[in-house]
Amino acid sequence: MDAVLVRNLSKSFGKGAGRRDALKNISLRLPVGSMTAIIGPDGAGKTTLLRLLAGILTPIADEIRVLDHALPQEALALQSQIGYMPQRFGLYEDLTVEENLDLFASLHGISHAMREHRFNELLTMTALGPFRQRQAGQLSGGMKQKLGLACTLIHPPQLLLLDEASVGVDPISRRELWNIIHQQVISQNVTVLLSTAYMDEAERCDHVILLHEGEILAQGSPEQLAAPLQGHAFMLGDIPTATRNLQSRIAQMPGVVDTVIQGDGLRIVMQEAQPPRLQDGLASYGQPRAVPARLEDAFVSLLFSRSVRHVVPLPPHRDNAHDGSTIVEVIDLCRNFGAFTAVKDVSFTVRKGEIFGLLGANGAGKSTTFRMLCGLLPSSSGKLLVAGLDLRKATAAARARIGYVSQKFALYGALSVQQNLSFFATAYGLSKQHRQERMKWAFEELELQEYATMNASTLPLGYKQRLALACALMHEPDILFLDEPTSGVDPLARREFWARVNALAEGGTTCLVTTHFMEEAEYCDHLVLMSLGEILAQGTPSEIKAKARRDDRPNPSMEEAFISLIEEHEQPTRRAS
Repeated sequence: MDAVLVRNLSKSFGKGAGRRDALKNISLRLPVGSMTAIIGPDGAGKTTLLRLLAGILTPIADEIRVLDHALPQEALALQSQIGYMPQRFGLYEDLTVEENLDLFASLHGISHAMREHRFNELLTMTALGPFRQRQAGQLSGGMKQKLGLACTLIHPPQLLLLDEASVGVDPISRRELWNIIHQQVISQNVTVLLSTAYMDEAERCDHVILLHEGEILAQGSPEQLAAPLQGHAFMLGDIPTATRNLQSRIAQMPGVVDTVIQGDGLRIVMQEAQPPRLQDGLASYGQPRAVPARLEDAFVSLLFSRSVRHVVPLPPHRDNAHDGSTIVEVIDLCRNFGAFTAVKDVSFTVRKGEIFGLLGANGAGKSTTFRMLCGLLPSSSGKLLVAGLDLRKATAAARARIGYVSQKFALYGALSVQQNLSFFATAYGLSKQHRQERMKWAFEELELQEYATMNASTLPLGYKQRLALACALMHEPDILFLDEPTSGVDPLARREFWARVNALAEGGTTCLVTTHFMEEAEYCDHLVLMSLGEILAQGTPSEIKAKARRDDRPNPSMEEAFISLIEEHEQPTRRAS
């Protein structure tokens, strides 16, 4: 029996010249009790498909049946049988955890006699029991997502629709969310359809649908999608020099589809089933060895020939770009919010031209530390020097040396791309000629010309990210702060973004970044791992992973190291709560 049956489903928005086809003749079937992932670039139609199946949008289709209800005719009858969690789930932040659950229980008509048992079930499942009376606005990002999922499951659904449920969530919370979802599938035989930017999440599903420009480009099990790439993936390991330099050179070789830093090596995907020929000084790195293909290889390869590939070459090496000088110095930094200490005696240094990563679980204090470094939040105590300037005394002068890309899109949505660029250039005090030069650079370098007159709020997510980066770089800052800049962005856009960050760092710009993508942490020269407001570990990616090495885990990945070190450190606190 099928939980979902769709034949020739289409959906468009707008009229006339402004009409846009979001989905084009989609057909699919989802068996009862199955887990299916929808993947694809920004603007592929993932959210539109989920909203159509939830009965929120009106479809055009030969046939669309969800839990044996014909849509759109029986959309209202369907609502009591599905759970739908959108990207921005509507929690009420001034209400407590219990009050949010109570509100959603009322909306779904759950009797008061049934509520306590269901609340206890969900609070146990999500580990939110100790925070029952805490306001939702005071929860960490991971806790908010778990509460959102609990509210979605307040009435046991037969079909669970999740739109990027793990966006902005740290690896530990992401794993907890997945345990909850799997528990629903196994114990309740729930059918799950989810969209995700994480390929490792899609690999855990029974079926994967790859959408591109509103069409199904490929679908099948993760193994079926990866099968055509077997023999195309290679690993070049134990690289003694800066990996990003090597990555940039190999990425520009003919026949190369993809290059990503993985551990202490470089993963290379080729168009043909043959290893890259490393010549012209590259042969000294040894010969790449074949490795099994994975779903992410298939994702990149399938879209490779359909996308305009913009290779970002590293700039020529500048002698003073990486002179080892300290550009950020943090000594015994603290931040209190009333009686609560969010950051406790944090100390570290950042050198010129480094990519410096600040990692931690949701609520670890990294975002608070980041905001203090940017001059957006005053410290309670400690010393903070940015580009040689004391942030407590010369905030304005220090900010002039800084560029900042926030976690949430923070530009002016009602202004066009061109107007946003002009506004930020003016705000940074650029002369008319300099402003024109930098705007020309932004349009060309970040390929924004096509969207120049479009309002920022209507841009695809990947282009919002490009615009935010362009605005942050208008005044050519010495230091660039990137607060989870790739959250929710597809793998292709993430690769392009990091190619730009690598080029900036190679040119001498110091880049400080927070991220929940642990593979992105591998791009950093130095990492600080925070837990409960304190520094738990710091060093190179290899040094951080070495701290998590065990007999049963001789070669941990960055994600394994992150989870292991933080869980070990937080175990006494978790037991106490």
